[in-house]
Amino acid sequence: MLDILDVSSAHNDGLILAESLWAAGLNTRAVRALLANGELVRIRRGVYALGDTWRRGESDDQYRLFVRATVVTAEEPLLLSHHSAAALHHLPIIGPWPTVVHAINNDAAGGSSARFTTSHRSVVEPEPVTINGCSATTLTRTLIDVAATSSFLVGVTMMDHALRVEQERVQRERRQSSISAPALCKDDLYAELAMVHPRRGGQKVRRVIDFANPLSANPGESLSRVRMAELGFEIPELQVRFVVQGREYWVDFFWRGVRKIGEFDGKIKYTRGALLGNRHPGDVVVAEKNREDRLRPEVTSFDRWDWDTAYSPRLFSEFLIQHDVPRA
Repeated sequence: MLDILDVSSAHNDGLILAESLWAAGLNTRAVRALLANGELVRIRRGVYALGDTWRRGESDDQYRLFVRATVVTAEEPLLLSHHSAAALHHLPIIGPWPTVVHAINNDAAGGSSARFTTSHRSVVEPEPVTINGCSATTLTRTLIDVAATSSFLVGVTMMDHALRVEQERVQRERRQSSISAPALCKDDLYAELAMVHPRRGGQKVRRVIDFANPLSANPGESLSRVRMAELGFEIPELQVRFVVQGREYWVDFFWRGVRKIGEFDGKIKYTRGALLGNRHPGDVVVAEKNREDRLRPEVTSFDRWDWDTAYSPRLFSEFLIQHDVPRA
Protein backbone atom coordinates (compact mmCIF):
# COMPACT_ATOMS: atom_id res chain seq x y z
CA MET A 1 0.00 0.00 0.00
CA LEU A 2 2.74 2.45 0.96
CA ASP A 3 4.55 1.73 -2.32
CA ILE A 4 1.53 3.04 -4.21
CA LEU A 5 1.41 6.16 -2.05
CA ASP A 6 5.16 6.75 -2.33
CA VAL A 7 5.02 6.76 -6.13
CA SER A 8 2.10 9.19 -6.19
CA SER A 9 3.78 11.45 -3.63
CA ALA A 10 7.05 11.51 -5.56
CA HIS A 11 5.28 12.55 -8.76
CA ASN A 12 3.68 15.55 -7.02
CA ASP A 13 6.57 16.57 -4.74
CA GLY A 14 4.86 15.41 -1.55
CA LEU A 15 1.23 15.87 -2.54
CA ILE A 16 -1.07 12.92 -3.32
CA LEU A 17 -4.16 13.72 -5.34
CA ALA A 18 -7.38 11.78 -4.85
CA GLU A 19 -7.39 10.84 -8.55
CA SER A 20 -4.03 9.09 -8.02
CA LEU A 21 -5.49 7.04 -5.20
CA TRP A 22 -8.49 5.98 -7.27
CA ALA A 23 -6.24 5.21 -10.25
CA ALA A 24 -4.13 3.00 -7.98
CA GLY A 25 -7.21 0.93 -7.15
CA LEU A 26 -8.00 2.37 -3.70
CA ASN A 27 -11.62 3.01 -2.78
CA THR A 28 -13.13 5.37 -0.23
CA ARG A 29 -13.05 2.73 2.50
CA ALA A 30 -9.33 2.03 1.94
CA VAL A 31 -8.50 5.76 2.02
CA ARG A 32 -10.41 6.19 5.28
CA ALA A 33 -8.44 3.30 6.78
CA LEU A 34 -5.16 4.91 5.73
CA LEU A 35 -6.27 8.19 7.30
CA ALA A 36 -7.34 6.44 10.50
CA ASN A 37 -4.01 4.66 11.00
CA GLY A 38 -1.96 7.75 10.14
CA GLU A 39 -0.40 6.48 6.92
CA LEU A 40 -2.20 9.26 5.06
CA VAL A 41 -3.01 12.86 6.06
CA ARG A 42 -5.68 14.98 4.37
CA ILE A 43 -4.35 18.49 3.66
CA ARG A 44 -7.29 19.79 1.65
CA ARG A 45 -10.33 18.08 0.22
CA GLY A 46 -9.00 15.77 -2.47
CA VAL A 47 -5.31 16.35 -1.60
CA TYR A 48 -3.27 14.22 0.78
CA ALA A 49 0.29 13.62 2.00
CA LEU A 50 2.07 10.66 3.51
CA GLY A 51 1.66 10.64 7.27
CA ASP A 52 5.40 10.30 7.88
CA THR A 53 6.14 13.18 5.50
CA TRP A 54 3.69 15.43 7.31
CA ARG A 55 4.83 14.50 10.82
CA ARG A 56 8.54 14.81 10.02
CA GLY A 57 8.05 18.22 8.46
CA GLU A 58 8.60 21.50 10.27
CA SER A 59 5.74 24.02 10.35
CA ASP A 60 7.35 25.66 7.26
CA ASP A 61 7.12 22.37 5.33
CA GLN A 62 3.53 21.77 6.40
CA TYR A 63 2.44 25.28 5.42
CA ARG A 64 4.12 24.92 2.01
CA LEU A 65 2.18 21.71 1.41
CA PHE A 66 -1.03 23.45 2.45
CA VAL A 67 -0.31 26.36 0.08
CA ARG A 68 0.42 24.03 -2.84
CA ALA A 69 -2.66 21.93 -2.07
CA THR A 70 -4.78 25.08 -2.15
CA VAL A 71 -3.32 26.04 -5.53
CA VAL A 72 -4.10 22.58 -6.89
CA THR A 73 -7.73 22.73 -5.75
CA ALA A 74 -8.42 26.38 -6.64
CA GLU A 75 -11.14 27.02 -9.22
CA GLU A 76 -9.14 29.92 -10.69
CA PRO A 77 -5.33 30.30 -10.95
CA LEU A 78 -3.81 31.87 -7.84
CA LEU A 79 -0.96 34.39 -7.74
CA LEU A 80 0.50 33.66 -4.31
CA SER A 81 1.67 36.62 -2.26
CA HIS A 82 2.65 37.77 1.23
CA HIS A 83 3.32 34.89 3.65
CA SER A 84 2.32 32.23 1.14
CA ALA A 85 4.86 33.47 -1.40
CA ALA A 86 7.38 33.82 1.44
CA ALA A 87 6.96 30.15 2.33
CA LEU A 88 7.64 29.11 -1.27
CA HIS A 89 10.72 31.37 -1.33
CA HIS A 90 11.84 29.47 1.83
CA LEU A 91 11.91 32.60 3.97
CA PRO A 92 11.91 31.93 7.73
CA ILE A 93 9.29 33.18 10.15
CA ILE A 94 9.31 33.70 13.91
CA GLY A 95 5.85 32.80 15.12
CA PRO A 96 3.12 30.80 13.39
CA TRP A 97 2.38 30.69 9.68
CA PRO A 98 -1.11 31.87 8.73
CA THR A 99 -4.01 29.45 8.52
CA VAL A 100 -5.00 30.78 5.08
CA VAL A 101 -3.32 31.21 1.69
CA HIS A 102 -2.60 34.77 0.53
CA ALA A 103 -2.97 35.76 -3.12
CA ILE A 104 -3.14 38.87 -5.28
CA ASN A 105 -6.55 39.33 -6.89
CA ASN A 106 -7.46 42.75 -8.23
CA ASP A 107 -10.98 41.54 -8.97
CA ALA A 108 -11.61 41.29 -5.24
CA ALA A 109 -13.28 44.52 -4.10
CA GLY A 110 -11.00 45.92 -1.43
CA GLY A 111 -9.61 42.51 -0.70
CA SER A 112 -11.62 39.54 0.48
CA SER A 113 -11.35 36.45 2.62
CA ALA A 114 -12.66 32.96 2.06
CA ARG A 115 -12.28 29.89 4.24
CA PHE A 116 -8.83 29.01 2.91
CA THR A 117 -7.71 32.11 0.98
CA THR A 118 -7.26 35.82 1.58
CA SER A 119 -7.17 38.02 -1.52
CA HIS A 120 -5.30 41.33 -1.78
CA ARG A 121 -5.62 44.13 -4.29
CA SER A 122 -2.43 45.60 -5.71
CA VAL A 123 -1.78 49.09 -7.05
CA VAL A 124 0.96 47.65 -9.27
CA GLU A 125 0.36 44.30 -10.99
CA PRO A 126 3.09 41.98 -9.65
CA GLU A 127 5.55 40.20 -11.91
CA PRO A 128 5.01 36.48 -11.23
CA VAL A 129 7.63 33.76 -10.84
CA THR A 130 7.01 30.02 -10.85
CA ILE A 131 8.05 27.97 -7.81
CA ASN A 132 7.16 24.28 -7.49
CA GLY A 133 4.58 24.74 -10.21
CA CYS A 134 2.91 27.66 -8.38
CA SER A 135 2.72 31.28 -9.52
CA ALA A 136 4.03 33.65 -6.83
CA THR A 137 5.27 37.19 -6.39
CA THR A 138 9.01 37.77 -6.80
CA LEU A 139 11.30 37.61 -3.78
CA THR A 140 11.65 41.41 -3.72
CA ARG A 141 7.90 42.05 -3.97
CA THR A 142 7.19 39.36 -1.36
CA LEU A 143 9.54 41.01 1.14
CA ILE A 144 7.81 44.37 0.66
CA ASP A 145 4.32 42.90 1.03
CA VAL A 146 5.22 40.96 4.18
CA ALA A 147 6.97 43.94 5.78
CA ALA A 148 3.96 46.16 5.08
CA THR A 149 1.42 43.79 6.64
CA SER A 150 3.34 42.00 9.40
CA SER A 151 5.17 42.83 12.60
CA PHE A 152 8.55 44.54 12.50
CA LEU A 153 10.08 41.28 13.78
CA VAL A 154 8.67 39.15 10.95
CA GLY A 155 9.67 41.70 8.31
CA VAL A 156 13.24 42.00 9.59
CA THR A 157 13.68 38.23 10.01
CA MET A 158 12.68 37.54 6.40
CA MET A 159 14.63 40.47 4.97
CA ASP A 160 17.82 39.65 6.90
CA HIS A 161 17.63 36.08 5.63
CA ALA A 162 16.98 37.04 2.00
CA LEU A 163 19.85 39.55 1.88
CA ARG A 164 22.26 37.05 3.44
CA VAL A 165 21.24 34.12 1.22
CA GLU A 166 21.52 36.30 -1.89
CA GLN A 167 25.05 37.38 -0.95
CA GLU A 168 26.00 33.75 -0.30
CA ARG A 169 24.56 32.74 -3.68
CA VAL A 170 26.67 35.28 -5.54
CA GLN A 171 29.80 34.30 -3.59
CA ARG A 172 29.16 30.65 -4.44
CA GLU A 173 28.53 31.41 -8.11
CA ARG A 174 31.61 33.64 -8.26
CA ARG A 175 33.74 30.69 -7.15
CA GLN A 176 32.17 28.70 -9.99
CA SER A 177 32.72 31.62 -12.42
CA SER A 178 29.02 31.81 -13.31
CA ILE A 179 27.02 34.60 -11.64
CA SER A 180 23.40 34.29 -12.76
CA ALA A 181 22.23 37.65 -11.38
CA PRO A 182 23.42 40.37 -8.98
CA ALA A 183 22.65 39.80 -5.31
CA LEU A 184 19.51 41.36 -3.92
CA CYS A 185 20.46 44.54 -2.06
CA LYS A 186 18.75 47.29 -0.09
CA ASP A 187 18.64 49.59 -3.13
CA ASP A 188 16.49 46.96 -4.87
CA LEU A 189 14.13 46.91 -1.91
CA TYR A 190 13.85 50.71 -1.73
CA ALA A 191 13.13 50.79 -5.47
CA GLU A 192 10.46 48.08 -5.14
CA LEU A 193 8.87 49.95 -2.25
CA ALA A 194 8.70 53.13 -4.33
CA MET A 195 7.12 51.24 -7.22
CA VAL A 196 4.61 49.24 -5.16
CA HIS A 197 3.71 52.23 -2.98
CA PRO A 198 1.54 50.21 -0.57
CA ARG A 199 -1.66 51.86 0.62
CA ARG A 200 -0.71 51.14 4.23
CA GLY A 201 2.55 50.26 5.93
CA GLY A 202 4.95 52.11 3.65
CA GLN A 203 6.80 53.80 6.52
CA LYS A 204 7.06 50.49 8.36
CA VAL A 205 8.58 48.85 5.27
CA ARG A 206 11.19 51.62 5.00
CA ARG A 207 12.09 51.11 8.65
CA VAL A 208 12.47 47.36 8.09
CA ILE A 209 14.75 47.94 5.09
CA ASP A 210 16.82 50.46 7.06
CA PHE A 211 17.25 47.98 9.90
CA ALA A 212 17.83 44.81 7.85
CA ASN A 213 21.35 43.41 7.81
CA PRO A 214 22.74 40.54 5.68
CA LEU A 215 25.31 39.83 8.41
CA SER A 216 22.56 38.43 10.62
CA ALA A 217 23.36 34.73 10.39
CA ASN A 218 20.04 33.22 11.52
CA PRO A 219 16.54 34.15 12.72
CA GLY A 220 17.67 34.07 16.36
CA GLU A 221 20.18 36.82 15.69
CA SER A 222 17.51 38.84 13.88
CA LEU A 223 15.17 38.37 16.85
CA SER A 224 17.91 39.52 19.23
CA ARG A 225 18.59 42.73 17.27
CA VAL A 226 14.90 43.55 17.01
CA ARG A 227 14.44 43.09 20.75
CA MET A 228 17.49 45.28 21.46
CA ALA A 229 16.02 48.04 19.30
CA GLU A 230 12.57 47.71 20.88
CA LEU A 231 14.01 47.79 24.39
CA GLY A 232 16.29 50.76 23.75
CA PHE A 233 19.69 49.06 23.84
CA GLU A 234 22.65 49.78 21.57
CA ILE A 235 22.70 47.68 18.41
CA PRO A 236 26.10 45.92 18.29
CA GLU A 237 28.35 45.20 15.33
CA LEU A 238 27.63 41.85 13.67
CA GLN A 239 30.01 39.05 12.69
CA VAL A 240 33.17 40.69 14.02
CA ARG A 241 36.52 38.99 13.36
CA PHE A 242 39.05 38.23 16.09
CA VAL A 243 42.49 36.70 15.57
CA VAL A 244 43.81 34.91 18.65
CA GLN A 245 47.08 32.99 18.62
CA GLY A 246 47.03 32.95 14.84
CA ARG A 247 43.50 31.52 14.68
CA GLU A 248 40.53 33.38 13.23
CA TYR A 249 37.20 33.60 15.08
CA TRP A 250 33.94 35.36 14.21
CA VAL A 251 31.46 36.42 16.91
CA ASP A 252 27.74 37.14 16.53
CA PHE A 253 27.65 40.51 18.33
CA PHE A 254 30.32 42.95 19.53
CA TRP A 255 29.83 46.17 21.47
CA ARG A 256 33.15 47.78 20.62
CA GLY A 257 32.79 50.69 23.04
CA VAL A 258 32.68 48.37 26.06
CA ARG A 259 34.61 45.43 24.50
CA LYS A 260 31.70 43.03 25.01
CA ILE A 261 30.95 39.88 22.95
CA GLY A 262 27.43 38.52 22.75
CA GLU A 263 26.32 35.26 21.17
CA PHE A 264 22.89 33.88 20.39
CA ASP A 265 22.88 30.20 21.35
CA GLY A 266 19.98 28.58 19.53
CA LYS A 267 21.15 25.04 20.38
CA ILE A 268 20.38 24.07 16.75
CA LYS A 269 24.08 23.61 16.04
CA TYR A 270 24.17 20.86 18.68
CA THR A 271 21.24 18.90 17.27
CA ARG A 272 21.04 19.27 13.49
CA GLY A 273 23.08 16.92 11.30
CA ALA A 274 23.84 19.46 8.57
CA LEU A 275 25.45 21.77 11.09
CA LEU A 276 27.20 19.04 13.05
CA GLY A 277 28.85 17.51 9.99
CA ASN A 278 30.49 14.27 11.15
CA ARG A 279 30.99 15.51 14.70
CA HIS A 280 29.31 14.27 17.85
CA PRO A 281 27.19 16.92 19.64
CA GLY A 282 29.50 16.62 22.65
CA ASP A 283 32.50 17.45 20.50
CA VAL A 284 30.74 20.55 19.21
CA VAL A 285 29.99 21.71 22.77
CA VAL A 286 33.65 21.22 23.76
CA ALA A 287 34.83 23.11 20.68
CA GLU A 288 32.48 26.00 21.52
CA LYS A 289 33.80 26.12 25.08
CA ASN A 290 37.42 26.14 23.90
CA ARG A 291 36.59 28.92 21.44
CA GLU A 292 34.98 30.96 24.20
CA ASP A 293 37.96 30.40 26.51
CA ARG A 294 40.33 31.78 23.85
CA LEU A 295 38.16 34.84 23.20
CA ARG A 296 37.40 35.85 26.79
CA PRO A 297 40.86 37.36 27.52
CA GLU A 298 40.43 39.60 24.45
CA VAL A 299 37.31 41.36 25.81
CA THR A 300 35.74 42.56 29.03
CA SER A 301 32.91 40.02 28.93
CA PHE A 302 31.39 37.20 26.84
CA ASP A 303 27.68 36.57 27.26
CA ARG A 304 25.27 34.04 25.71
CA TRP A 305 21.48 33.92 25.53
CA ASP A 306 18.92 31.53 24.06
CA TRP A 307 15.55 31.55 22.24
CA ASP A 308 13.41 31.75 25.36
CA THR A 309 15.35 34.72 26.70
CA ALA A 310 15.40 36.69 23.44
CA TYR A 311 11.74 36.01 22.63
CA SER A 312 10.51 37.46 25.92
CA PRO A 313 10.92 41.26 26.08
CA ARG A 314 10.87 41.11 29.87
CA LEU A 315 13.46 38.35 30.18
CA PHE A 316 15.72 39.85 27.54
CA SER A 317 15.55 43.30 29.10
CA GLU A 318 16.49 41.84 32.48
CA PHE A 319 19.32 39.88 30.86
CA LEU A 320 20.76 42.89 29.01
CA ILE A 321 20.58 45.10 32.10
CA GLN A 322 22.17 42.41 34.29
CA HIS A 323 25.04 42.01 31.80
CA ASP A 324 25.66 45.76 31.40
CA VAL A 325 24.76 46.01 27.72
CA PRO A 326 24.92 49.74 26.84
CA ARG A 327 21.76 51.70 26.17
CA ALA A 328 21.17 53.27 22.79
